Amino acid sequence: MATENDHRPIWALPQPAGRKPRYTREQIAGTALRIADADGFDAVTMKRIAAELGAATMTLYYYVRNKTDIVALMQDAILAGVLVPDGELRGGWRDAITAIARRTRDVLLAHPWSLASLNDAQFGPNALRHFEQSLAAVAGTGLPAAARFELIAAIDDYVSGNALHAVESLTRARAAEAAPGMAAAAVAYGIAQLQTGDFPQLSAIYAETAQTGQPAGPPMTEAALTSQFERGLAALLDGLAARMNITHRTES
Repeated sequence: MATENDHRPIWALPQPAGRKPRYTREQIAGTALRIADADGFDAVTMKRIAAELGAATMTLYYYVRNKTDIVALMQDAILAGVLVPDGELRGGWRDAITAIARRTRDVLLAHPWSLASLNDAQFGPNALRHFEQSLAAVAGTGLPAAARFELIAAIDDYVSGNALHAVESLTRARAAEAAPGMAAAAVAYGIAQLQTGDFPQLSAIYAETAQTGQPAGPPMTEAALTSQFERGLAALLDGLAARMNITHRTES
């Protein structure tokens, strides 16, 4: 049995065996994810996980050493969902990396708390598999290793940033729907600020959208946010391909 002073990642430790009740790391991770999805990351405690599993809290320590292990298992479970079936990675580098980007964003939106709560998680086997898939996706670009890393990093940054923005927008939209009076008051305040003349760019956009009948402000629905993501991803890939001179290298 590993101790707190054993700093190896949990995947370097053997799974406990021969004891009842017996749980797997996948069961523990799945339980922790369900708690976080329902009640937020702060609700994930050893006591709560044990209760959900129907076990005593001390029993859980036979399978994990601490919450660091739990967080590592949670991240690895999320990254298992990010992995793209091999059949979807055939074709050119753009199609492959686009498939990975879309799937990653979908998984992040399904677990919105993960964007800010798993930054300290230890990398596990599915993190390695995800990175391997990303490298395989851009292998045909003919770029040197450093440039391939840069290409992947740029796309990862875009996906995580876009997912964070989408979560914020959808949260605001739900809050406005739940409290229309508060939303109306916020809109009234904003319009009053525009009338001061201190915000000429915002005022011009507001006037333009009022004339065209288009919604004022950024997209606030899943469909609109996804459409914005797709346009931005295509533009980013266009720019990266041109900057890295890979448009003519391969699209096979």
